Amino acid sequence: MAATALAAAHMADVSWKVLELRARSKRSGSIYEPLKSINLPKPEGGSLWEKLDHYYRIVKSTLLLHQSPTTGLFPTKTYGDNQKAKVHDSLYCAACAWALALAYRRIDDDKGRTHELEHSAIKCMRGILYCYMRQADKVQQFKQDPKPSECLHSVFSAHTGDEVFSHEEYSHLQINAVSLFLLYLVEMISSGLQVIYNTDEVSFIQNLVFCVERAYRVPDFGVWERGSKYNNGSPELHSSSVGLAKAALEAINGFNLFGKQGCSWSVIFVDFDAHNRNRQTLCSLLPRESRSHNTDAALLPCLSYPAFALDDEVLFSQTLDKIIRKLKGKYGFKRFLRDGYGTALEDKTRRYYKPAEIKLFDGIECEFPLFFIFMIIDGVFRGNPAQVKEYQDLLDPLLQHTCEGCPVVPKYYYVPADFVELEKKNPGSQKRFPSNSGCDGKFFLWGQAVYIIAKLLADKLISPKDIDPIGRYVAPEDQRNVSMRFSNQGPLENDLVVHVALIAESQRLQVFLNTYGIQTQTPQQVEPIQIWAQKELVKAYFHLGVNDKLGLSGRPDRPIGCLGTSKIYRILGKTVVCYSIIFDLSDFYMSQDVMMLIDDIKNALQFIKQYWKMHGRPLFVVLIREDNIRGSRFNPILDMLAAFRKGIVGGVKVHVDRVQTLISGAVVEQLDFLRITETEEAPVFKRLEELDLPKHSKVKRQSSTPNASELEQQPDVNINDWKSKSTYEILQKLNDCNCLASQALLSSILLKREGPNFITKDGTVAEHIERIYRRAGSKKLWLVLRYSAAFAQKFSSSITPHITTLLVHGKQVTLGAFGQEEEVISNPLSPGVIKKIIYEKCHLQDEREAVVQQELVIHIGWIISNSPELFSGMLKIRIGWIIHAMKYELKIRAGGMPAKDLYQMSPSEVKQLLLDILQPQQQGRGWLNRRQIDGSLNRAPAGFYDRVWQILERTPNGLIVAGKFLPQQPTLSDMTMYEMNFSLLVEDMLQNIDQPEYRQIIVELLMVISVILERNPELEFQDKVDLDKVVQEAFHDFQKDHSLPKGSEKQDDMTAFYNTHPIGKKGTCSYLSKAVITLLLEGEMKPSNDDPCTVS
Repeated sequence: MAATALAAAHMADVSWKVLELRARSKRSGSIYEPLKSINLPKPEGGSLWEKLDHYYRIVKSTLLLHQSPTTGLFPTKTYGDNQKAKVHDSLYCAACAWALALAYRRIDDDKGRTHELEHSAIKCMRGILYCYMRQADKVQQFKQDPKPSECLHSVFSAHTGDEVFSHEEYSHLQINAVSLFLLYLVEMISSGLQVIYNTDEVSFIQNLVFCVERAYRVPDFGVWERGSKYNNGSPELHSSSVGLAKAALEAINGFNLFGKQGCSWSVIFVDFDAHNRNRQTLCSLLPRESRSHNTDAALLPCLSYPAFALDDEVLFSQTLDKIIRKLKGKYGFKRFLRDGYGTALEDKTRRYYKPAEIKLFDGIECEFPLFFIFMIIDGVFRGNPAQVKEYQDLLDPLLQHTCEGCPVVPKYYYVPADFVELEKKNPGSQKRFPSNSGCDGKFFLWGQAVYIIAKLLADKLISPKDIDPIGRYVAPEDQRNVSMRFSNQGPLENDLVVHVALIAESQRLQVFLNTYGIQTQTPQQVEPIQIWAQKELVKAYFHLGVNDKLGLSGRPDRPIGCLGTSKIYRILGKTVVCYSIIFDLSDFYMSQDVMMLIDDIKNALQFIKQYWKMHGRPLFVVLIREDNIRGSRFNPILDMLAAFRKGIVGGVKVHVDRVQTLISGAVVEQLDFLRITETEEAPVFKRLEELDLPKHSKVKRQSSTPNASELEQQPDVNINDWKSKSTYEILQKLNDCNCLASQALLSSILLKREGPNFITKDGTVAEHIERIYRRAGSKKLWLVLRYSAAFAQKFSSSITPHITTLLVHGKQVTLGAFGQEEEVISNPLSPGVIKKIIYEKCHLQDEREAVVQQELVIHIGWIISNSPELFSGMLKIRIGWIIHAMKYELKIRAGGMPAKDLYQMSPSEVKQLLLDILQPQQQGRGWLNRRQIDGSLNRAPAGFYDRVWQILERTPNGLIVAGKFLPQQPTLSDMTMYEMNFSLLVEDMLQNIDQPEYRQIIVELLMVISVILERNPELEFQDKVDLDKVVQEAFHDFQKDHSLPKGSEKQDDMTAFYNTHPIGKKGTCSYLSKAVITLLLEGEMKPSNDDPCTVS
């Protein structure tokens, strides 16, 4: 007993000495007195209390000591007075306090430590929430138009929560920080903490979700706050940000922010389709981090703890392997290659780098022990003790210690200035030094926090389930059993059956279809269930997250996608099913083609099958209108309905039944935020009403004609003749003319000359064009439809999401007519901006181009979603060039006869033609035809861009083609070989080439140069390589060999050359090779040590 008492007294004495030291250090202006160190007892073999007490004292002295007593935030720098707090770092500090609190829950008498630690975490989370809510106006603006100038700040004053930098001074746009806040918020509330207090805070969190939902289309500055690797102030789309957003959306969907005490109005809603877009984008970007970052250590917390954003094990392994292979060092992981942060060569007085400056940091990037800790945590979660031990052994020698004996995680290890050159010559040869040791009062709090979490896990003081109560990580063997409401884990084998309800818009139509054995229901027969259009559901969601006090409106006006309309909704006591946006009556002429509707239905079903991840079956409502079965449309619709009855449509299993029967297996979404008090007026929603037609009257099947003849579509006036005539003469002709095509052309002259409000006999010019558009639609006059749609500047709103789809798949899109200036789209744009581009760039030569380009974007968007392999090798999708390829294909098919007019074809025929040219070229085709098509599609062979990089390494003065110059420097200094930005730069070099077949010859030439240089390492080009001149040399040799008689063809006509097989003795590659070798031999050879020709 006496011994125990003595030990207790000794411990008390030690504790008082610690407190005395702290008090003295504060008085003297430094945090620690190195000469009076007190070694902390080691936790090995002690009791649970002793182990936890050890970590408690570390947390108190290295983390909580620095927490702001006012805001609860943690400063980035633990020294100095002007303290700033990063949201990102503070979140990990809060997570550390929470993790230790979870460990203390195992002890009955915890001496108040559980409460203290839990509320340290809560104070930090509420501090961040306080800072965020003071910027509610930015949230309101950002969710409507996500611009860097309108985003939430990511750095605040640690003591006041005030803004410390404007958006011009700091890169605040960090989707990852907001997402991490939402993720930890859900994890902590799930563990029993109360963080959210009232409905104002609930509505604010809902609005944060609206912002995060768009992560897939918002380039940000990422975890490192630098955006592009070049550190030039430009944001990028980062996998780590998109992944964290995806994880946050999965975690918070359907979550009650009041925890177990909550009710229906404290539940958060997530747009299922927006989540799916983030999922698709993440899978498309990985294993890259962004266009300029080939890989990045920022992906570790995204792929592993805390986000566990990826459910594809193969892609996970591929990405992790690349991170370890490229970034792992002896002292930690590099953040990314050529990262200048913390290096001796970085100029810390400048915010941005100069062009080519990042080359300086190659091989001397700082190494961060932090990421060894993330790998330890990953090993614990995945049950991999070998990985845990490997990284613990690597980490332990790197830890520093305070004078009290607390372990300190240095922020990074750097190469001192004196050893930089030696390290560059012999990577890994030089000793690195820590950026902070703890004894200097400098702590890297993010590293400290993650270290404590890792140690608690490794020592089994907490389990993965403790710090991941919502089950973000699911072991592969358990994935089938996941039953979360909204999960990133789908069924391992996707054999989904889509439930389908067939709805006829009138009883008359129902009776008619019944004669063909097609059972349908009418809107009246499904009552009391209501059928809504998706736009009515959008109206309902306008009420979600509204808060007048904070100046927050509800959900932005965004359409609900196929996944969202496949659920059942409970709204104001009503049960509602929705039909997809594809059944909306569109103003764009493509909806006039019933084959397009059938195609859209098949695509939608395929999409739902592929991406439905919820428990419960999707309910797909097929709305059949009387207009769908008129004229030539009837048979295709009947075939599709028969396929529904057989149970398989476009390769997707379907089950057709009555709505009332299908409801039991569906997913039900309760929209309880639409609670209306007695004083409030209930919003009015328009349901689908049954057409009131006589039940036994006959359906007029032939009221619409089949596709019109080519003759009927042709105008009988020459527009150039009429442009010079007076307005009076044009009006006279317009009144006398019966041809719709001629009326459209004459109206267009008046529109340009007099404006849309000019009065004609039948109203304004604009009204007259609209009338022509409607009449041409009913007659299926596609040429006239496209003319009038272009003159009326019709725009399909679905283009915007389809362009985003192309970007999500890692492509760039160009809009503009072939041979004219094009607009490159590399980031998502608003509908208004896209419409402006289309009508400015595509309207110059032929007005119809503007609407056909819209058609193509929609077609390509659907095709790439379901068959991305058709676009392999195509980095840039040039819509004008693809249209040129389609016209060329029609010319080939016509032989010597006049080619079919693309503009007279129906949209479904246009889509089929597009699919035909996207298929690999048939063997029977001539090489001219193949090069024409491949060149128009901008297709490049596998490994093409890497080979251009290798050429550039041996071409000091760069490459030039069609006046576009690709310099060796700063290209090689700024970029790395496998970087997406380099590939785009090569495409930019080829952009000026105006002939598709010539572009393809240039691609072949670059492949030839690459092979020659690869096989002859002693050779390099001395001067600038003009690719046009090399092709000309090859062509002259070709002409000599083929001894073409003078005058038989133009001297510069390369048709015969384009039509020649590339391989073989007289193939194009042999002529190109000869020209390249001649050019190489004009320069000097580099001596080689193992040159067999060297005598001594």
